[in-house]
Parts: sequence; structure tokens; C-alpha cells
Amino acid sequence: MKGIRLLFAVGGRLAPAGTERRAAALFTKPFASSRTRARDAALAGATKQTLRIGDCDIATYAWGDPASEPYVLFAHGWSSHGTRVVPWVAPLRAAGYAVVAFDHRAHGNSSGSDANLVAFTELLLEIGRRHGPAAAVIGHSLGGAATALALSRGLAAERAILIAPAADPVDAARRFARLIGMAEYLCARMVAGFERRVGISFEQLQAHRAAPQIGRPALIVHDLDDREVPWSEGERYARYWPQARLISTRGLGHKRIVDDSSVIAAGLRFLRGEDVGERVVSSPNLPYGFA
Repeated sequence: MKGIRLLFAVGGRLAPAGTERRAAALFTKPFASSRTRARDAALAGATKQTLRIGDCDIATYAWGDPASEPYVLFAHGWSSHGTRVVPWVAPLRAAGYAVVAFDHRAHGNSSGSDANLVAFTELLLEIGRRHGPAAAVIGHSLGGAATALALSRGLAAERAILIAPAADPVDAARRFARLIGMAEYLCARMVAGFERRVGISFEQLQAHRAAPQIGRPALIVHDLDDREVPWSEGERYARYWPQARLISTRGLGHKRIVDDSSVIAAGLRFLRGEDVGERVVSSPNLPYGFA
């Protein structure tokens, strides 16, 4: 990482345009390990299909029959894959749900070379349209952000569970820039370039703008020790989402929280209609105005 930071620090001064392009490519390219882990994942009982959506072949997975059973749709996080939902499958099947998951473009067994939140949201909407209204949707990390945006744009699901959800692409870009040692002004230029390409500003994708528009119950689960997506981002969803409740864990971090048996059990109780977690009450001193 020191070498990368030095490269971007020097490149930012000597060749800013090229450095910005290199950073943008890195920002939108998932780790190759996503594909390896998807290939090695256990798929007992799953029906795998490949759907042509847009310019990509998208790998989908189904446990049970989503056409005849109430189903739960799962959206994975950055550099992850759809079969990350496997720890949830047996409990959900026992509760009477089918389960549907997919690999986002450039992830897992799907084709493509780059990805972003807008494309993830559009793909989630398309998967939802193809399968019809879901009993619930579960999103982890970037998949949590895509879940909220998709729900605010018409994704049909009765309930939502967001696990360690990313809430702010503006802050995510800044964290990325700090990680690689890129100057703040180059980060701003990189973001502006993305905004031109996707036709929407990063600010419009922030959680406090989408969450108030969602009229569905939600459970937000976030770990206080999460080093990848700060706990405050999950808490932001809970504040601005009118029917959301928050569970704060400790010691599970960003990844193990998905597999934790107590988190899965809480999710199942939530799907049964129980009050799980706490309602976060707004205050007049919110950083983004009143919820």
C-alpha cells in the first residue's frame, strides 16, 4: 500500500490527468478474489442460471421456487458474490421462503470489467421485475445502498434488511482517495467524471435522500467496530427511514456480521413481524437536516 500511495502522490503532481484516470479505473474494479470465491462456493440445492441483462451475462442463484413461494432477494456487497447468502438459506427455507441471489456485473460468475452503485441498483430492479414482488430484500454493504435506492425507485418488496449498509458515495470516494494517497482535488475531479457518465450526482445517492421515500419496514444491522463502512452510515439509514429499526453489534466487523447466527435469528424474527432493534429518534442537530 505504501508503494501505491507514493505512486498516486507523485503522479498527482506530475501527471494529474493520467493519475485521475488510473484512480477511477481502480475505484470501479472489484477484487479478482470475488470471482475465485464465487467459483469455490458451495451451491447445494441451488438452481443456477445465466441471464443476459444489458451488455452482461449475470449469474443468478435460486433455492426453492420463487415463482410459487414467497421469496427473499439478496444483494451482495463490493468485491463479493451472490452465494454470500448461503448462511441464510437454510433458516429462510425452514421459514417457508425461497431465496434468490445474483452476482453483480464484474463480480463472481457474471461478466463485465467494472461496476458502480447506479448499475448495481438498476440490476437489482431488473432482477426484481423478472421475479415479481418479493417478501423481503436483504442487502449487505454496497448491496445495502443499492437495496435502499432500488426500493425508493419502485423495487417491490414487503420488508428490507440492510447489513452494514454503505450510505454515502461522497464519503466513500474520499475514503478511497485517502487510502491510495490521492489529492482531494483529484478525487473531486474523479467524482465529477463519474457523475457525468452516469447522469446523476453522488449527493443524490446519499442515504438521507433516498430513505425518507421508502414506505416499507426495515431492519438495519451494523457493527460498531466496522472498519470498512462506519457504523454511523447504518445509523443514518435508521434515522431517516420512517419505519426502520437499528441493531448495533460489536466485534463482528464488516464481513462476519453477515454470517453471524444471532444476526440471522434477528432477521428471521423481523420477517415474522416482530419488533427487533431500536427505533432511532431524530434530533434538531442532524448533519443533513431533519429526518
